[in-house]
Amino acid sequence: MKAVVYEQFKGALQLQNVPAPSPESHGVVVKIKATGMCLSDWHGWQGHDADIVLPHVPGHELAGEIIETGSDVKNFKVGDRITVPFVGGCGSCYQCTTGNHQVCDHQSQPGFTHWGSFAEYTKLDYADVNLVRLPEQISDETASILGCRFITSFRAVVEQGDVKGGEIVAVHGCGGVGLSAIMIANALGARVIAIDINEEALKKAKTLGASEVILAKNSNDVIGEIKELTHGGAHVSLDALGHPETCFNSIANLRKRGKHVQVGLMAGSNRHPKIPMDLVIANELEILGSHGMQAFKYPEMLEMIKAGRLSPEKLIERTISLEESIGILPEMNQFKNSGITVINTFM
Repeated sequence: MKAVVYEQFKGALQLQNVPAPSPESHGVVVKIKATGMCLSDWHGWQGHDADIVLPHVPGHELAGEIIETGSDVKNFKVGDRITVPFVGGCGSCYQCTTGNHQVCDHQSQPGFTHWGSFAEYTKLDYADVNLVRLPEQISDETASILGCRFITSFRAVVEQGDVKGGEIVAVHGCGGVGLSAIMIANALGARVIAIDINEEALKKAKTLGASEVILAKNSNDVIGEIKELTHGGAHVSLDALGHPETCFNSIANLRKRGKHVQVGLMAGSNRHPKIPMDLVIANELEILGSHGMQAFKYPEMLEMIKAGRLSPEKLIERTISLEESIGILPEMNQFKNSGITVINTFM
């Protein structure tokens, strides 16, 4: 099969012919129909993820069709259209048995713990636990961008942030994660304030439901602006970028008893950011993480998409070929685009 491969961290990406995968007894092999390009793929290529063994095939947001099943798979068959969350649970550890597959003790992640979806085929483990059957109303391209950024944002807003209609939500960073969060919070009836350094990203944020936007590079006091706009601060705030400054601002711009949700990946030298712990104590703030979403939680989100309350397809900026991804992945940290890039041609 054709796949994008790197043999060294930060090294050359090449389109190679490599052996096609075989399923585990509990898994499946999927023909990839579409796969999203995510900043997490860039982090993996940089060497920020300890699970990656070289040589490696990136890619973890995907939609496809099952072409082979393992002997123990009961709920899925060849020909099923599926997607998966980027974190796969084992189904039997303490976290999984308590319904928290997104933090499974033995998790698998395509594109990290094993070869991913920048390829014609990939394998997925513990299929009956992790696979999500796709409704016919949702295209492969739309489904492919759900599995990381969108579901992480959905859980961050709906479960972790527990956002209610009428509340104020601040979203720091308007890439794929942030734009997803803006759309979801707006669908729940929240007033959303978007913060970014990119004017085009903020224009996109407005079209997806942001009530106000702040161009951070032109602001002397982002926290002060948000406090003034909201008459005291946001009820819920998300760092959707994963940077020490946006993390700090997201916590500091909260009103009393507000919630900060860390959605953007904190990797490399950003792993241990400075936070305003004095405010956390004095104002009884909550700091929460959001790391994917369980497969069994997808139906609520899929119903909102089918009903037109959420339109994740609006996040897609362009579709490209597998070969074209080679030149794009190394530059993803430059945030040149205001939407999501999807690979949907693999020949």
